Amino acid sequence: MGDEKWIQQQADDAGQITRLAERAKSTFWGLLGCEVVHADEKRATICLEVAPSHLNLLGIVHGGVMMSMMDSAMGIVVMLAETNDSALTANMNTHFLANIGSGQLLCESELLHRSGRTLTLLAEVKDEAGKLLAWGSGTYRIL
Repeated sequence: MGDEKWIQQQADDAGQITRLAERAKSTFWGLLGCEVVHADEKRATICLEVAPSHLNLLGIVHGGVMMSMMDSAMGIVVMLAETNDSALTANMNTHFLANIGSGQLLCESELLHRSGRTLTLLAEVKDEAGKLLAWGSGTYRIL
């Protein structure tokens, strides 16, 4: 791709992500407090600064917060890969490996496979030092 065309594509991608973020502010995404670090039709990275509302009674990040981050990061990839169609989470498997009570969480997702109307993705949640806290896979169905 020529430099000018590549720059135009990057600007359009950034604009689409900005529009998605604006629409999402009033949804669960906004309540959770995630921010997009990077996103395209193959990979996405989001982050979250841990707040007291993210903790369970043990003082560690609730598993549902990490699952929501993974589902959201994978969902962003699906939305960018399928701009003309809607999709929903059909299945999600999660593996919790470690816990955390403060700091920043980083979630990275990656498209693994496409087949017909189904996309399969992987996601990982890490702490600021890069320690793997949880990983999961998700299957998304194009409507």
